[in-house]
Amino acid sequence: MTRTSRRVGIVLFQLGGPDTLEAIEPFLYNLFCDPDIIDFPFARIGRKPLAKLISTTRARKVQHHYATIGGGSPIRRNTERQARALETELRHQGVDAHCFVAMRYWHPFTNEAIEQLRSAHCDDVVLLPLYPQYSSTTTGSSLNEWRRFFPADTPVHCVETFYRNTMYLDAVIEKVNEALSRFASPERAEIVFSAHSIPMSVIEKGDPYQKQIEETVRLLTERGGWHNRHRLCYQSKVGASRWLQPSLHQTLRQLATERVQDMCVVPVAFVSDHVETLGEIDHEAREEAHKLGFEQFEMSAGLNDSPRFIQALGQIVLEALDQDVPGLIPINSVGRKFAAPEYAAAAGLD
Repeated sequence: MTRTSRRVGIVLFQLGGPDTLEAIEPFLYNLFCDPDIIDFPFARIGRKPLAKLISTTRARKVQHHYATIGGGSPIRRNTERQARALETELRHQGVDAHCFVAMRYWHPFTNEAIEQLRSAHCDDVVLLPLYPQYSSTTTGSSLNEWRRFFPADTPVHCVETFYRNTMYLDAVIEKVNEALSRFASPERAEIVFSAHSIPMSVIEKGDPYQKQIEETVRLLTERGGWHNRHRLCYQSKVGASRWLQPSLHQTLRQLATERVQDMCVVPVAFVSDHVETLGEIDHEAREEAHKLGFEQFEMSAGLNDSPRFIQALGQIVLEALDQDVPGLIPINSVGRKFAAPEYAAAAGLD
């Protein structure tokens, strides 16, 4: 692994989240103004009015989720803790590391992180999207935003995915085992892996997200050694179009018809607790499970700044620094690389 006296800047990318109830609508507006999320003919004309309509309507629907978890998303706080812990981990390994947080749709925005990065006068830059699996709607969108503000000719090392990293898998397995240990009969609990859903139209254009989620579940179940029954579902659908199925709510009802009594939900596409885990799963789905007659419902905690996960991120950063060709951004599941200016065209995102 690389040990360097050069100053290394690591940019941790995340979705972001409203830190107050008042911030929900502008956060959603930013999200639905993203061309990697909303795209259609003449979108340059219609995207902003549509984003305003959706965000206004959606804000009223999701406000109760944020209210139940304290009135705002903890994702910024959790990501900043991850950044500080990763910085400490890398410095212990002899790397002059400086970590910065870049949120896609709320503060601190990507341009804010870039200003901090420039002030630090780093010699090397590692881009670390905190999405284990690649999707044009998450990693792709974050890297597109990076390109809008950062010179394309500046060398960077980019992490595409890390769902196959064994230390990451072990960090997830640790959290699952902690959740299973809360059952009187752990082997009886059905393990339900839940991932954020995305539109089928994105998948049909070649986005590798679904295949990578399915592979993550396979790797976890093999490495975890559990004999429990398990299944995969998706959550957080927005709008009437087709999204990845089955939903978490459909899965709850199906399990109830099968007379399953104990279930353990594993958020498999998230690396920190936020509204999708604390609100949708641990509050809303838990309440629904109780009404459906389940005896016990548990959710495995987010990785957050757990030591094993931070060690995994440290290993991932060091591996990125060992790449022979900085300045190239890998964008697909087979590891093919494209120069930064070619990124959008190669991914079909421009």
